[in-house]
Amino acid sequence: MSVNLAKGQRVSLQKSSGESLTIVRMGLGWKAAPKRGLFGTRTRQIDLDASALLYAGKTPSDVVFFQHLVSNDGSVRHTGDNLVGGAGAGGDDESIVVDLSHVPAHVTQVVFTVSSYTGQTFAEVQNAHCRLVDETTGQELARYELAGGGPHTGQIMAKVFRDGEGGWGMQAIGAPAKARTFQDMLPAIDPFL
Repeated sequence: MSVNLAKGQRVSLQKSSGESLTIVRMGLGWKAAPKRGLFGTRTRQIDLDASALLYAGKTPSDVVFFQHLVSNDGSVRHTGDNLVGGAGAGGDDESIVVDLSHVPAHVTQVVFTVSSYTGQTFAEVQNAHCRLVDETTGQELARYELAGGGPHTGQIMAKVFRDGEGGWGMQAIGAPAKARTFQDMLPAIDPFL
């Protein structure tokens, strides 16, 4: 059963049996919003990019994005860059797989971001979501709808974090940022660490 998360809401990543999840997938999906023009409706392609930033406390440790698809330790893997989106029907256009059981002990949180590499704002995007899936069973655990549009070109989507009890939790963040790349977003991430 999936949980729809509101901005700032947290959820435990423990299975109902009490076991911790081992492998999760953060999926990002989107479609370009149609624009009305003088000659009818048309849609521009939008290149959103999902990134995962690994932090040791408040210090960046590694990053996974379209030019560095696997973390240095191999625990986080980007499945590939989608330049246009539009999977539709709630599907994922880009995914990042995190093997929680192999994330190094010094990494305390993994922050997921999305940025508009081509510079379009989120007002030009529709049906955008991020979701967390138990990769072992395929069950959707949590979903966060990236609603609201707006003049920003980046968003800090969510993070998974060590919960202090040997397990992991997830927090929906949904904070806007002016960013075309994850590097542009680093100052905006700091308050959520």
